[in-house]
Order: sequence, then C-alpha cells, then structure tokens
Amino acid sequence: MRLEIRCALLLAVSLLPVSVLAGAGSVPDTAAEAGLVDVAGLAPDITVDMRYLGSNNFTGAPVPGYQANRCYLRAPAAQALARVQQAVAQQGYRLQVFDCYRPVRAVQAFVRWAHAPADPAAKAAYFPQIDKPDLLNGYISATSGHSLGHTVDLTLLDCRSGACQPLDMGTPFDFFDPRANLGHPAITPVQAANRNLLQQAMQAQGFEPYAMEWWHFSHPEQRSAATPLDVPVH
Repeated sequence: MRLEIRCALLLAVSLLPVSVLAGAGSVPDTAAEAGLVDVAGLAPDITVDMRYLGSNNFTGAPVPGYQANRCYLRAPAAQALARVQQAVAQQGYRLQVFDCYRPVRAVQAFVRWAHAPADPAAKAAYFPQIDKPDLLNGYISATSGHSLGHTVDLTLLDCRSGACQPLDMGTPFDFFDPRANLGHPAITPVQAANRNLLQQAMQAQGFEPYAMEWWHFSHPEQRSAATPLDVPVH
C-alpha cells in the first residue's frame, strides 16, 4: 500500500470515537472494571517509570490518558511480569518499566503527532535516520497491543553493586532506529548480552519479543479475547 494512502487510513482510524475502537457494549470507567491489575501490588520492587506521564518521551509532552505513574496489565501478564522480577532479582537485577497498559486515546495522540509538522529536536533524539511520517511503518500504529493490557516496555537495572543502574542496551527506550532491532550487528557484544539477558528472562515467563524494539514484549494469554481499552492510567 502506498505510504500516503496508508497514512490517510491511519489518520481516519485515529479520529474514530473511542467507543467504536473499544467495541460495542458497556465501556469501563476504572482499571478494576476493565480487568486491569496494578503490577506494584504483585511486584513492588519493579521500578515504574511511565515515560508518557511527563515530557521525557518522543512527543516532548505528557500524553493524553496518563494521569499517574502506574503500570497496569491484565492479570495473566501482570502475574507473569511479577515472576520475571522475582527471577531477575535472584541474579541482582531489577525491572524498570516504561509503559504498560496504554489507553486508546494515547494511541490516537501518537498517530496525530506523527502527522504533525516535523520536530527537529525529537528527530535528533529519537529517530535520526527516519522521516517522521515513516514512523507509521512499524513504530507507530493506529492500534496497539498495549491497549489490550498484555504488552509492556521495559529494561533491566543492575543492582549488584549497590545503587541500581540501567544496563547498556545499545539505544535508549523509544529510539526508533534499526539499532533498536533485536540482533542488530552494530551493537557491541556487551549490549547484545544485556538484551539477551532481558529477552531470556521475559521469554521464560511466556512473553514474546518484538523484533524491531528490544524493550517491547507481549504476553499471549487471552490476547484474542481482549478488546482495546481507554480507561485512563490513574
């Protein structure tokens, strides 16, 4: 499909009412009504750093739908993530999550941002080799597994020597560039080993990696039965 046609379709979808995107029937108002679980209740040692709550993200501003520094997931994914934290803690590491459940309104905001005029500062920091509209080819989508409550973006902190420090993964979070791809040849052996450590820990508990982003993992259980949600993160 030609890029301009695909972009037009994505923009049209992004402007649909949330009730249409979320499906028919009663729309939940709270995380509990939506069947979402606060991961902190299962694994309080996980460091929660929800980047879209503030301005430290590729849009440069707080993203609609994020009102608190909370990581919500559906119960199977939340329980699996807690088991990952338990496993890595035994090796001296800790999980740091950047995004978990993502409201539909946030997904829509990303698509609108991708169609907005060029942003030189964001391009230099987050997508130096990709033109902004081309982010709609694999990086930004009109739909997201995050809105189903099964997907999490995260990294590992090394706590073996006292204060926890992020492992060197070769790129920052949300760095939209081929270097963020799993197995990219340009990263160092240490960076590759760090990515493998995270990937193996996540896969051991059923999470599936995303080849384009080392930080992105989805839990498959009940995925087919889930519908996108637009409950704010509060």
